[in-house]
Amino acid sequence: MTVREIRFFGDPVLTTRSEEITTFDHSLEVLVEDMLETMDAAGGVGLAANQVGVARRVFVYDCSHIEDGLRGHIINPVWEPIGEETQLGTEGCLSIPDISADTERFETVRVSGHDINGHAIAMVASGLMSRCIQHETDHLDGVLFLKRLTPERRKAAMAAIRTSTWFDA
Repeated sequence: MTVREIRFFGDPVLTTRSEEITTFDHSLEVLVEDMLETMDAAGGVGLAANQVGVARRVFVYDCSHIEDGLRGHIINPVWEPIGEETQLGTEGCLSIPDISADTERFETVRVSGHDINGHAIAMVASGLMSRCIQHETDHLDGVLFLKRLTPERRKAAMAAIRTSTWFDA
């Protein structure tokens, strides 16, 4: 396994919609293993393929630190909200280091997709796992969490980004 370089805000791959995966082969398995290793090394709870420069529709997650939490991956994810209840919670992103803001997400979602072998998978998730599914699928659609912020929170986050040592204007 290899820890891959995480792309930062400003990299065009982060605002590009990722392509559906149609071939389930060894290279996909290596990508998923590398992404899990990269996420672990960075201390994240989720990582989308485009965050490591690969515009393919797969993300990995690790919510195992919460009760009954899960760890794994979802290929070609599609989600829908269950109900209208939302949650407001602090959200950050490995591609936007040291920036976090209260972000509104649906409390519970149903997600479907595929596993590494191409088998259909589905789950219902709430809380952190629901937030992770929505955040990582946004990445695959080329949408950063900054777009989900209120105008005031987005303005504050952008000001903080502009003064960050990692940001290359």
